[in-house]
Amino acid sequence: MRETAYAKINLALHVRRRREDGYHELETLFAFVDAGDVLTATSGARDSVNVVGGFAGGLDNPFDNLVAKALGKLPRADGLAITLEKNLPVAAGLGGGSADAGAVFRIVKDRYGLPEDWHERATALGADVPACVESRTCIGRGTGTELEPADDSLAGTPVLLVNPRVPLSTGPVFRHWDGEDRGGLPQGDARTIALEGRNDLEAPAISLCPQIAGVLAVLRGTSPFLARMSGSGATCFALFDNETARDQAADRIAADHSGWWQMRGRLR
Repeated sequence: MRETAYAKINLALHVRRRREDGYHELETLFAFVDAGDVLTATSGARDSVNVVGGFAGGLDNPFDNLVAKALGKLPRADGLAITLEKNLPVAAGLGGGSADAGAVFRIVKDRYGLPEDWHERATALGADVPACVESRTCIGRGTGTELEPADDSLAGTPVLLVNPRVPLSTGPVFRHWDGEDRGGLPQGDARTIALEGRNDLEAPAISLCPQIAGVLAVLRGTSPFLARMSGSGATCFALFDNETARDQAADRIAADHSGWWQMRGRLR
C-alpha cells in the first residue's frame, strides 16, 4: 500500500481571537499540493514505523511521530509496518506531520474502513489532521477542525513551495501575534478568497525568522499571481498561471539560492 501525504498550504489564514482554552479561533482556506511525503505500508504482526528521506533527521523522537500516533488511534485486527519517506521539511507550515497522519487514515480506510468517529480521532492528533485526511480544498473554522467544502476553482494550479531551511515552531509564532482581529475570510470562490485574503501570522513569523521576508520578496519577483507564507511558516508558496512560469521561477531560485528547499507541484 502506497499513499502520498500531500503538502498542506494555507491560501489564507485569518486569526480572529485567542480562546479561553489557550487556542486561537481562526478561519483558513486549506489547499493541498499533489506532492509530499510518501508512506508505504505492509501487513505485519504489529505496528511499526521506519523513517527515511532527506528530512528523516527531524523526526528522531519516535514518541512525537504522528504516524505512530495515528496508528494508535485506529485499532485493527493486524498490524501495519509503515515506511515514511520524509520529503517535506519539519516545522515548516506545511502540516507535514498532519499530512502523514492523514495518509495513515486513508491507508486504514482503504484496507479496513474507518470508525464513525474518525473525525474526533483525527482532531485529537492536531487541528490540521481532519483536513489532511480529506486533502481537498476546504475552509476550516474554529481551531481549523470545523470543515466546510470549498470549490475547486484553483485545482490544477501550478505551485512552487520554498523554505529557507529554517525550522519555525507554531507556538512561538502564535504568541507573537498582535491580537488584532482584522476580519474573517472574504466571500467568493477559492481563487477570490485566496487573492483577497491574507495570512495574519506572516508578520509575527518574520519577526522570529527574517529569512521569510527574503523568500517572499524573491517569489514575488517571479511574477506569480499570488505569493504568501503558509501556516505559521517558514515555507512560502507561489501560484502561477502555467507550469512554464513556475519552472522558470524554480530554476532561477535554485541558481540564486541553492541552500533553499523547494518543491514543485499542482494544487489538487
